[in-house]
Amino acid sequence: MIKSFVLRLLACGPLALLLLAAPTAQAQRVLWAAKVVAVSSQKSEGKAPFSPEQVLSTPNALPLGQISNDAWIPKKEGSNEFIEVRFARSIAAQQVTIVENFNPGSITKIELVDTKGKHHEVYSNDNPGPLPEAFRTLEVRFPKAEYRTLGVVVRMNTGKVEGVNQIDAIGIADVASTMVKQAFDAPKGPDAVLSTQFDSSLVNLGPNVNSRYVDTHPVISPDGRTLYFARQNHPGNVGGARDPQDIWISKLVSGKNKTWSQAKNMGEPSNTPEDPNGLAAVSANGQVALLIGVYEDGLMQPKGFSMSRRTAVGWAKPVKVEIDDYYNKDPEHIDACWATSGKALLMAVERNDGIGGQDIYVSFPKPETLPEGVATVGKQTQWTKPINLGRNVNTSGSDFAPFLAADEKTLYFASDGRGGYGKSDIFYCKRLDDTWTNWSTPRNLGPVVNSPDFDAYYTVSAAGQDAYLVSSRNGTDNSKDIFRISLAPAFQPEVVTLVTGRVLDVNTKKPVRAIIHYENLLTGEEIGVVETNPTDGSYTIVLPTGVQYGYRAEAKGYIAENANLDVTAKDKYSEQKEDLYLVPFNVGQTVKLNNIFFQQSKYYLNTRLLPGTGPPHPHHEGVPVARNQDFRPHRQPGRPRPEPEVEPGPGERGEEIPQQPWHQQRPHHHRGLRRQQAHRQQRPGRDARQEPPRRVYNYEEVNALGQLN
Repeated sequence: MIKSFVLRLLACGPLALLLLAAPTAQAQRVLWAAKVVAVSSQKSEGKAPFSPEQVLSTPNALPLGQISNDAWIPKKEGSNEFIEVRFARSIAAQQVTIVENFNPGSITKIELVDTKGKHHEVYSNDNPGPLPEAFRTLEVRFPKAEYRTLGVVVRMNTGKVEGVNQIDAIGIADVASTMVKQAFDAPKGPDAVLSTQFDSSLVNLGPNVNSRYVDTHPVISPDGRTLYFARQNHPGNVGGARDPQDIWISKLVSGKNKTWSQAKNMGEPSNTPEDPNGLAAVSANGQVALLIGVYEDGLMQPKGFSMSRRTAVGWAKPVKVEIDDYYNKDPEHIDACWATSGKALLMAVERNDGIGGQDIYVSFPKPETLPEGVATVGKQTQWTKPINLGRNVNTSGSDFAPFLAADEKTLYFASDGRGGYGKSDIFYCKRLDDTWTNWSTPRNLGPVVNSPDFDAYYTVSAAGQDAYLVSSRNGTDNSKDIFRISLAPAFQPEVVTLVTGRVLDVNTKKPVRAIIHYENLLTGEEIGVVETNPTDGSYTIVLPTGVQYGYRAEAKGYIAENANLDVTAKDKYSEQKEDLYLVPFNVGQTVKLNNIFFQQSKYYLNTRLLPGTGPPHPHHEGVPVARNQDFRPHRQPGRPRPEPEVEPGPGERGEEIPQQPWHQQRPHHHRGLRRQQAHRQQRPGRDARQEPPRRVYNYEEVNALGQLN
């Protein structure tokens, strides 16, 4: 057990909770519980009051010292109550914080769960009992260990503290600073501005990008090398100076000097002669663009969004993005962006269920509408009904120009309903869980970014070091220009790794058009799906740090290829190149199997780290599983084959496996990897050990080995 230091924060009445957000020279990571793994008892389920899910995300059970609907209550009173949670990623923790919002004192033990599933006790209390105060924030600090923390188990003896016991939040941090502190004089009202700090002032991108016309709505590619933006009433627009707005493109010439090439018009069909064309987002590999408006009969209609794919001869005709129950009461004002993984589409529109004018909403892909059942940024054209991000983000004014950073947690947006320095200011906040409706309190980006004039359309590359925005300050001939600003480390998005490469035929070395799945090997959750460039086989994926990932390339006529990448300890942005070689389905072809993990000193596979065995995405169903396939790998002659340690599973005795929808199957990470041993009759006078054993792999192993086609 690590020797711990426990600090109790006492108070006599209600107070506000202020989360750790101190600017430091090095970015701090504070994580609050994102998922409930197990619980001893519960009074309610789902998101109902008092349910276990109420411990997720930041503390919110106010006023303290009173029973709250926003905190968990164990159903029983006994010595073995517990709750186990997981965080969105792993960190090298130095403290754990438990917010007991009502009737504290029942906690007997706190255990950290590392990335291998091992438990480490960091707090023990042999004498639980009632405390004189009505609530408590229990902080346990300890030296940084060699392992990385992914989860926490809190054990309680509720029988020792009479009455209702509540826990509001569970968090960890990689610093020893207080995560939750008293704030009696916290700023209140729309004019209270919490601002960030920057390393430099605004820098105009210069005449290659900016003109004496309005240059607006910049979108930077994840690799930071291509800038898309809109230019209004420019003679170089497709329709000339009368053309209200076209999309333009500039390339980074020098990363050291941060200079850009002469901007060029994106051309038709994305730009039309008489319409205000705009680009809202671009995929990680730069092959797919999300465009404002719907393209019909050569015209752009303000009825939603479209997608255009890059081809060998230019950009293809835009295709309408279908969104369930989509409408916008103010079609002239619309913005959007999407997550680099392709798992979320954010839009700023005005709807009947909104809070103010423009509100920011989120929609999710519908993979069941695709023939292959796989949603990618390049193919996905059908999305779920928009969900409002909630009052933590949206106000009674207009909230617009959303941009989701590559970490898929940090949201930047503009608002005229929060007060600040000018007509509209730029804010940022953090997504706290997978509901997409729970966000941290937005922070104003401060007077360096925001001014008494118009400031909006903030975008950041995957590296997170430079931000780009539009401002009317000191623009060319007093027009709106695009500026760059360097972010201080404490206010950059969370660290990511940019992975690029090509998918090639192992024999011919020619490009292969493939689909790449990538997932969190610690939780089994699929993070995203991308398509390779059909021309050169290239791909780009962005991986947030703190996780071990597996990714798998699949193509028709080829055996799937797996690779893995461990970025759990990455503390700064990095880029990595990884080419994947696919083996065609040919008799006698040698196949290398990656991402196959064994328990130490054991012969059976560790299913916790197998790609393709994770739970479904919370917002949609997945793809059907494959049926049994028969593989016959040879073992070394003379080595006896060990007996299996588990019983055969479904489909392993020869029966057909029913094709169930994903949501009706048990979560993959709860299934053990079962095997069946097929014995052959020994022939007289022949050593049976020299017979290659016949092994029938079940559908779980086929899925794990990446053989789905």
